[in-house]
Amino acid sequence: MKLSKNFHLSEMTKSQQAVRMGLNNNPSEQQVENLKTLCERVLQPTREHFAKVVTVSSGFRDEVLNNALGGSKSSQHCLGMAADIEIFDVPNNELSDWIKENLMFDQLILEYFDPADGPNSGWVHVSYNPTISLNRKEYLMAIKKNGKTEYKPIMGLSTDRYVK
Repeated sequence: MKLSKNFHLSEMTKSQQAVRMGLNNNPSEQQVENLKTLCERVLQPTREHFAKVVTVSSGFRDEVLNNALGGSKSSQHCLGMAADIEIFDVPNNELSDWIKENLMFDQLILEYFDPADGPNSGWVHVSYNPTISLNRKEYLMAIKKNGKTEYKPIMGLSTDRYVK
């Protein structure tokens, strides 16, 4: 099933962990609608801007899968409103900055990005709430500190924080 011009439901629900656990990871009709909106409003415009494939490493997760992956109990992945993405040959901080400057979103998280590990370290988490007024445009950076994940707001652009 196509969710937008270049995104399919199968890539938004694919999970190696779900296969290992024997889970089907099938979203409800409402969750499919949320995934469709996420693709139409965020992922498809991103693909068109960069003219490159947007790789989804994690899209929809049912609650069992989300728990197995250590996801937050309030994860928007479980609602079909979030995806973790990357684009080959586009630094993740540039990808997240472009989304921040050009698209509506709820949360945008530059996760575990460290320029010392290369421009494609980490990944970009983006969520979109179909109720437009509930999109917070919250831009965060996730870092590991003492074995725990900390989230810090990014003021301005992430590229301002790093020397290229």
